[in-house]
Amino acid sequence: MAKEYDLVIIGGGTGGYVAAIRASQLGLKTALVEKEQLGGTCLHKGCIPSKALLRTAEVYSTAKRSAEFGVSSENVHLNFSKAQERKNGIIQKLHQGVQHLMKKGKIDVYYGIGRILGPSIFSPMPGTVSVEMDSGEENEMLIPKNVILASGSRPKSLPGLDIDGTTVLTSDEALEMEQLPKSVLIIGGGVIGIEWASMLSDFGVEVTILEYADRILPAEDRDISKEMERILKKKKVKVVANAKVLPESIQKTGESASISSVVKGEEQTFAAEKILVSVGRQPNTENLGLQNTDIELDRGFIKVNENYQTKEAHIYAIGDVIGGLQLAHVASYEGMKAVEHIARQDPTPIIYKDVPRCVYSNPEIASVGLTEAEAKELGHQVKTGNFSFKAIGKALVYGETDGFVKIIADGETNDILGIHIIGPHATDMISEAGLARVLDATPWEVANSIHPHPSLSEAIGEAALAVDGRAIHS
Repeated sequence: MAKEYDLVIIGGGTGGYVAAIRASQLGLKTALVEKEQLGGTCLHKGCIPSKALLRTAEVYSTAKRSAEFGVSSENVHLNFSKAQERKNGIIQKLHQGVQHLMKKGKIDVYYGIGRILGPSIFSPMPGTVSVEMDSGEENEMLIPKNVILASGSRPKSLPGLDIDGTTVLTSDEALEMEQLPKSVLIIGGGVIGIEWASMLSDFGVEVTILEYADRILPAEDRDISKEMERILKKKKVKVVANAKVLPESIQKTGESASISSVVKGEEQTFAAEKILVSVGRQPNTENLGLQNTDIELDRGFIKVNENYQTKEAHIYAIGDVIGGLQLAHVASYEGMKAVEHIARQDPTPIIYKDVPRCVYSNPEIASVGLTEAEAKELGHQVKTGNFSFKAIGKALVYGETDGFVKIIADGETNDILGIHIIGPHATDMISEAGLARVLDATPWEVANSIHPHPSLSEAIGEAALAVDGRAIHS
């Protein structure tokens, strides 16, 4: 028997389940279709499990140098199976929390594969959702007034480089490793690649990074990339930029593999026990029934307007499946905005340059707004202020003094154009920078917000002063 809803959401990841909660708050009768587990990639294969292991790596790294803090700890060793157990416990607890939220919001959850059907006896427009139930029961037919596609993304590989899950891995398989390898070759020096390089090197694994661009973290400010490369090299991570990997050259021998790469015009071969492929993510648009609609794709991503509507106005799409900033917090906000548009709430649009971006390496990186190069390309008369954590008392107390805060401002209007942080707890401090962008603040205004002493946030205040040559502790 067909069931009617105001909204059916396909995909129960961070974007989908948050959209469902917002719809429930606005009084919409809502159903959520999820083919695996609520929480999606972020909770089960991405944000949460990787950050749990990164935290273990941070604690292990600190424990090994505990003598610096006057704490004697002999025979420090890593119990990786215990770390995995802790990671899985965190996932389970959060998963139960999401399930509770669905019940609290009276949201109907269907576990299975949801597909959009074309016009039928149920509806003159495409949009009826057929759910192929995981339980093997007869397909459910859901008749919604509106649909949100939130099917997310998955790791992609280089053409011709097969992921076998044993020797050649993506982050999905790497998160389930039962023991650490002695060496790892990471293909891709973007956010995920750098997080894994940081984690594995702190665990004592020999790490090499191959990055196609001329530097790691090519989307970040060049000064941030340079500092991260310096820190990684200090950890004995080998960083190779301008590296064009040759997938067809891969050779597997027993429990290791090698692959060649053209580096600055010369072919070189790199070998490791494991190869971790970290070259971006591709949208999950297969099996959604898009062929039954007029929905258009752009390089595989679903095309939407400023309200996240597809060419079928009653079908929306959010999150990784539409491209753009593939971040969990972005998907959540896109989901809320789409629902508010459905409910005729006239939502304010997301300004994507005001969205904080984070790298959970050790040390962390966080940024918001324009890089210095982007600001100059847009014609701004740029002025900058930098302040090192080496001059911050709280950083010395923590024993974490690598990194700095960089603020980029417009020389004519004095508006803040971008704030970039590499250093301890950068991902926690970036929200102040995000608020500064939202409020269109100037360095003077940030500097005149009194930062407590001692605190890591003092680096932001000092960097703001440094924009006009007024830093106190430099």
